[in-house]
Amino acid sequence: MSGPNPDFWQERFTQGETPWDRGAPHPQLLHWLAAGLIQPGMRVLIPGCGRGHELVALGHQNIAALGLDYTPAAVALARAQLGSLPGAVALADVLEWQPPEALDIVYEQTCLCALHPDHWQRYAAQIHAWLKPGGQLLALFMQARRDSAGTGVVEGPPYHCDINAMRALFPAALWHWPAPPYVSQAHARGWNELAVVLTRR
Repeated sequence: MSGPNPDFWQERFTQGETPWDRGAPHPQLLHWLAAGLIQPGMRVLIPGCGRGHELVALGHQNIAALGLDYTPAAVALARAQLGSLPGAVALADVLEWQPPEALDIVYEQTCLCALHPDHWQRYAAQIHAWLKPGGQLLALFMQARRDSAGTGVVEGPPYHCDINAMRALFPAALWHWPAPPYVSQAHARGWNELAVVLTRR
């Protein structure tokens, strides 16, 4: 498998080496919640849920989202944080997992940029298959371009999610794209994320 594997992430969660973790729900998720894009009764998935901050935020709004992670340490942390709130966490590989029924929402925050680009097409196909027609992908595309990209080096994680690459990965034939510009959310590590809501055709 290209790029980081479960052992890589297990070590980081076990040792608390998670500098990408904001320690709180992503502010863009809170904006989308306030705008009513995610509501109780919807089938919501958070792939690569990590410590589960977003699951907790949704649970407080009585939204029972499902978080996926293939790292046992992350799953344990997310389950502990979620506690008795609505929602659940499953140990699963996003490249293999299938939902029992089509989803309304996939919230994509840090899963795509944590996967080596060799796996992006498979992951994008998974998201399209998971969602019902008209379902939405609430995406935060990580902007983490490094100087080495100029010589063709693929460096990460996080891997840079160039908007042109994202347009190719989630093509207009399969997804409705809103017109730019897109909201840019700053990250404490010096990166930023582009917030884009895609609708499955």
